[in-house]
Amino acid sequence: MFKRFIPTWQLESIYDLTPSDIKKNGIKVILTDLDNTLIAWNNPNGTPELREWLEVMKNEGIPVVVVSNNNHNRVKKAVESFDLPFVSRALKPLGRGINVALKRYKLNKDEVILVGDQLMTDVLAANHTKIRSILVKPIVQSDAWNTKPNRFIEGIIKKHLYKKNRLSKNWERSLKNGK
Repeated sequence: MFKRFIPTWQLESIYDLTPSDIKKNGIKVILTDLDNTLIAWNNPNGTPELREWLEVMKNEGIPVVVVSNNNHNRVKKAVESFDLPFVSRALKPLGRGINVALKRYKLNKDEVILVGDQLMTDVLAANHTKIRSILVKPIVQSDAWNTKPNRFIEGIIKKHLYKKNRLSKNWERSLKNGK
């Protein structure tokens, strides 16, 4: 049961994801969660670091697509200044948003990765659709009210995974051991 919550990799931040790591692992498109992964949930303006990372990915020809459970207007408003494509109402942990992105970009499952800050939605969705995932630390430690129940349950799952050595308490700065 708990293996559904095990990410392929764990990174300190999405900004640690480099074009060389992406290409080395045969990834063509980065699917990413929005809140607390790409931007702080309570600050949609992003950071200079985010803008720099997106520019590097763009220059390397690596598309970044936001896959968010938020509604269309919320996601559009949050990503319009970054000029990012997106899938809203992704229904994570179900595979709807991931499957929409796969179809839209005519990709195989081994050509994408989903980056997110939650086991309960992002990692579970990636594993459900059989794509690789990267769990990142949340950008900020606070959450919107509707995320708090997931964080509580996620805490229980993490304890179990730590105990079984299936999840690390150490966060990597690059994709080690290409999986």
